[in-house]
Amino acid sequence: MNKLRDAQNTVIVVEHNDDVIKASDYILELGPGAGKFGGEIIASGSLNDRICNPKSVTAKFLKSNGKKIEKVRRKPREYLEINEAQLHNLKNISVKIPTGIFVAVTGVSGSGKSTLINDVFTREYADKVTFIDHSPVGSNPRGSIATYSEVFESIRELFAKENKVNKSLFSFNSKGACPECNGLGYKKIDMHFMADVKISCETCGGKKFNQEVLNYKYKGKDINEVLTMTIAEAASFFKHQDIDKRINMLKEIGLDYLELGQTLDTLSGGESQRLKLASKLHKKNEFYVMDEPTSGLHFADIEKLLKLIDKLVDQGNSVLVIEHSLDVIGHADWVIDLGPEGGDQGGQIVGEGTPEDISKIKNSYTGQFLKK
Repeated sequence: MNKLRDAQNTVIVVEHNDDVIKASDYILELGPGAGKFGGEIIASGSLNDRICNPKSVTAKFLKSNGKKIEKVRRKPREYLEINEAQLHNLKNISVKIPTGIFVAVTGVSGSGKSTLINDVFTREYADKVTFIDHSPVGSNPRGSIATYSEVFESIRELFAKENKVNKSLFSFNSKGACPECNGLGYKKIDMHFMADVKISCETCGGKKFNQEVLNYKYKGKDINEVLTMTIAEAASFFKHQDIDKRINMLKEIGLDYLELGQTLDTLSGGESQRLKLASKLHKKNEFYVMDEPTSGLHFADIEKLLKLIDKLVDQGNSVLVIEHSLDVIGHADWVIDLGPEGGDQGGQIVGEGTPEDISKIKNSYTGQFLKK
């Protein structure tokens, strides 16, 4: 990028990486939050201008960057072994992967991380490992945050009890659904050789329910108004034990800006991944694997993800991530570093141990940056 800039070109990047942000000449920050809570220019100007702006969320994390990580590292419960792996560029490597702790697998691009974990480890231990990827959590056009988190059932029961009607009225698939769009809230227009276009239903205005259902209220709001609440707004609205428990779980994983009724097909890969993680919070003795879970996440979102991972591990689960983020690597209990380079020059174990151990390995790129 520096070469492009020096050649009098203009380079614009959408970025979360702190090194890239610090190297920029001019920065625009949007926010202050996400979804309904965003959409404003919070700060603009040089790096120094931005750091001085008290509203800048990014500045908070840039200021704290480089601080020493103080953490008590967990001890492994046992090990899952990989012996003499030779797939792709892996050079007959053997490694013990700890359980009961938070493990980060690191190395430069092409060093063999994904081959070792996604292609060898998860297949060899398919009966013990759950891979949580960025794929959509559902393909049903009526599926939403509320249905996936199972909070919608309790909301429908509240509306039914309050209005003395059958709870089936408050379902997208029932007689309470808009007859024109069948509870979808939109009509799909086939554009033949182009992508289909969704047009908001003229009858219900995108609200999905018929007028009879929309006349029923709970605490002064109809079912559509409730479903268009953000998770943060809903957290202070219900005061209902089961609903509050599930909504607080969604807040905890950093999805408080999403609407209850937001459909699952509109979620990003990172949002889908966190939603899947949240559904696992009640489980124990599971081994979860994630490939670059911080991809596209802001520093503030990474902080929330790490809290979620800590909670999973503290409940007796094992978590392994393939990762480049130094914040995540430094937070891990154990690091397996591959390399030393990519491609034919990679595929070897450069180091294993705590982040402190890795930082002492001179030929580890990960270790060099951890040491800084």
